[in-house]
Amino acid sequence: MKKQLLSLLVFTFNLISFSQIKGNITDSKNQPLPFVNVFIENTYKGTTSNDSGDYELNVLEKKSYDLVFQYLGYKTVKKTINVSKLPFTFNIVLEEEKVSLDEVVINSEENPANIILRKTIAKRKENLEKIRNFKADFYSRGLIKIKDAPKKIFGQEVEIDGLDSTRTGIIYLSETISKIEFLRPDRLKEKIKASKVSGDDNGFSFNNAQDVDFNIYNKTVEFGNKIISPIANNAFGYYRYKLDGVFYDDRGNLINKIKVIPRRENDPVFSGTIYIVEDQWTIYALELDITGTQARIPAVDLITLKQNFSYSETDAIWTLISQSIDFKYGLFGFKGDGRFTAVYSNYEFNTDVSKKDFGRELVAFEAEANKKDSLYWNTIRPVPLTSEEITDYIKKDSIRLVKESKPYKDSVDRANNRFKLNNILSYTYQNSHKNYSMGYDLVNQFRFNTVQGNVVGGNLFYRKNYDEYRRTFSANANFEYGFSDKRLRATGVLTYKLNNVSRAFISLAGGVSVNQFNPVNPITNIENTIASLLFIENYMKLYERKFIQAGYSEELFNGFRLNTNISYERRNALFNTTDQTFFPKDDKSYTSNNPLDENAFGIAPFENHNIVKFNVSARINFSQNYLSYPDSKFNISNDKYPTLVLGYEKGLGATNSNYDFDQVKARLYQSFSIGNKGRFAYNIRGGKFFNANDIAFMDFQHFNGNQINFSRRGGYTNVFNNLDYYDLSTNDSYLEMHTEHDFNGFILGKIPLLNKLNFNLVVGAHNLSTLDNKPYQEFTIGLDNIGWGKWRFLRFDYIRSYQNGYQGDAFVFGLKFF
Repeated sequence: MKKQLLSLLVFTFNLISFSQIKGNITDSKNQPLPFVNVFIENTYKGTTSNDSGDYELNVLEKKSYDLVFQYLGYKTVKKTINVSKLPFTFNIVLEEEKVSLDEVVINSEENPANIILRKTIAKRKENLEKIRNFKADFYSRGLIKIKDAPKKIFGQEVEIDGLDSTRTGIIYLSETISKIEFLRPDRLKEKIKASKVSGDDNGFSFNNAQDVDFNIYNKTVEFGNKIISPIANNAFGYYRYKLDGVFYDDRGNLINKIKVIPRRENDPVFSGTIYIVEDQWTIYALELDITGTQARIPAVDLITLKQNFSYSETDAIWTLISQSIDFKYGLFGFKGDGRFTAVYSNYEFNTDVSKKDFGRELVAFEAEANKKDSLYWNTIRPVPLTSEEITDYIKKDSIRLVKESKPYKDSVDRANNRFKLNNILSYTYQNSHKNYSMGYDLVNQFRFNTVQGNVVGGNLFYRKNYDEYRRTFSANANFEYGFSDKRLRATGVLTYKLNNVSRAFISLAGGVSVNQFNPVNPITNIENTIASLLFIENYMKLYERKFIQAGYSEELFNGFRLNTNISYERRNALFNTTDQTFFPKDDKSYTSNNPLDENAFGIAPFENHNIVKFNVSARINFSQNYLSYPDSKFNISNDKYPTLVLGYEKGLGATNSNYDFDQVKARLYQSFSIGNKGRFAYNIRGGKFFNANDIAFMDFQHFNGNQINFSRRGGYTNVFNNLDYYDLSTNDSYLEMHTEHDFNGFILGKIPLLNKLNFNLVVGAHNLSTLDNKPYQEFTIGLDNIGWGKWRFLRFDYIRSYQNGYQGDAFVFGLKFF
């Protein structure tokens, strides 16, 4: 306790010693004012106050400074400060702004707020394009708190460092200092100079400028969902406006305070207040709310976006100088709030920045960015820490020192490794100091099929981490026993990840397994178990595979990943060995295990054989962006461009030479938003077999069908929901196409009463063409986002299929939670 108190005193002393112009900002009732903008007049050098109203402005010289104190709802104050020594303390009291309608000429024929918004919308694009490019300094702080954290969830203990006796406190605190560059319309790159995470001296903050780039001048704002801007061209279809009053800023500009009101509560829109500069029709400030429902983020209750803009006479531009994102969340018993604060300073506008200055790297870290000491942070941090944040840094640094020690890790491991009664089905032994774990898992290993009967199995595992998880080695063994065929089968796989940049993997696997003829496994074990035992529908068709396989995969360069494997296999036909079912019927029985003929009992669909299989594929993510961390790379999908997969598959050396074959194949897929009109996705797959007239059926190209009227897929761009599993499998050329559009409330959100349900309309079209069959089509219409409150994981679709005429229709019930 004494050591922690001493640390707190030293930390506080350092803060005081390296502050420059600093002080406290309060209102007339002596209440602290957070998020007040403090900046030097006619510059973009500034800061904001913290939750305690404290501010710090780093300056280099002892001279006179014209400081501006700006805060929504309060009068902007300009003060000339003669700095004779450093640090220099200046406290200030701000008075509330008197907002009135006295100077507004009311036209009874039209809402004055509508007139203001029309002029602002008309100038939106012009104001947006004033900034062609810029460079700036960027500071971000992320803070997430939890309140009354549960002790257990789903039977598992919840351990969170730094909570008080009521299990309340800070669970995440981090800061970032960086240089950013922007080029219209949407290129933004960031070089992080310093990164700090509470409780992790090697941690890299995930706060970055990319994640908080919310420009209200764009037509939509990416906030989980595409949110319609209050000044978008079509904003009047989504918002109503009310003029709450006007006031004058420190420059004499008339500022209109406009209340933003959604026309429909579940539309992807904001509510709150925007402040608009008269005659210039630019944004002065804003405070806008959005619910988790509107943002399509179920865990979030409310998000509040605050932005403040400043005008520079030199550049004749109003630009963003500070932003805060406050949120409240709650899910699975966890609840709390948080704030992400961003400060922009030292802008340089419309320089010689061009496209050649931007690559696909969005974020990069300077060397030792996460090693900056408190001395550095205290001299550069633009927003002072609150006492709660200071305490959190000190407390978690102390906890970290203890938790990283070998005696502590050993003591925790001894407690966790103690075998208990509830470990009978699942147990993990861990050595935290040496960074490895091993154990077994028998949970969820029961299933049923007509070949093996009741099946029980388990998994044995070992995992070793190196270089803070940048390199990993894992060994897994799976075993299963079928009570009807009385066979024990087992497989094993060794996997080694060589690095965390190209993410190169080497693997070696082998054993004996029971596989579906379609390697994508169109029906899951649990689905087949229920369909078989309850409804006497054994859709899963199986064969035995004895194999040894080696694999390698790596991203050779950005956006291009190579995957390859080679295997030697023994394939054996399997047959039904049981007719077990919970509800037997005289007029119904199981079909055979032959996918080519459901009545071919005891007849194998192929000749048992050996074969060598070789696969190579390349996945190309066009214009893939990425984040560069020290010794790590994190790829970011770019939904403006599709992903292309090219593949080649060869079977050779088969004991039956008719089973040798070649196949070339390609796939193109993409999912992207169409403004506020929802999200469109497509998936196109095609291929061609060579020398494959009589190949084994498991080597055919199979297409994902669905015969159980149930799905756990999130989307349906890789399945035909009214097609039998093996009806159109082919060993020749094929073309498969899927499209789906989720209107995401665009249509149903505008229909009275229906919009209260917050359902999404989804439509789709699917086509399959093979050489030996007439084209097969499905057309679908459905409802997604079905549920109540935050629990919206249901989907319901109607499917109508055609093949040389009408074929049939079906309903599919979707469950996306699992």
